[in-house]
Amino acid sequence: MVKSLMVVCGTGIATSTIATGKIKTYLESEGLSSKVKLLQSKISDEVSAIRNGDYDIVVSTTIVPNDIKDKVINGVPLITGIGKENVFNKIKDAI
Repeated sequence: MVKSLMVVCGTGIATSTIATGKIKTYLESEGLSSKVKLLQSKISDEVSAIRNGDYDIVVSTTIVPNDIKDKVINGVPLITGIGKENVFNKIKDAI
């Protein structure tokens, strides 16, 4: 079964694009790219969908509302490079 992985940032353009690229590279290196459909958007457009559980995995490079924090993987380490392996491990576990 293909999992849906939504990457969100404040505008759906800058940091989510960087994070999506790094996730794509990671998935390819692990042989998992065929198991994941990557999506990208801005957080304001996706809060309801995240609340509803429309995505299997959500990675965010921006602040998310408190009520959905438990459904979202913090993707800031993909931008800073510090702790990115932890993010990749969480994604792999969710797949």
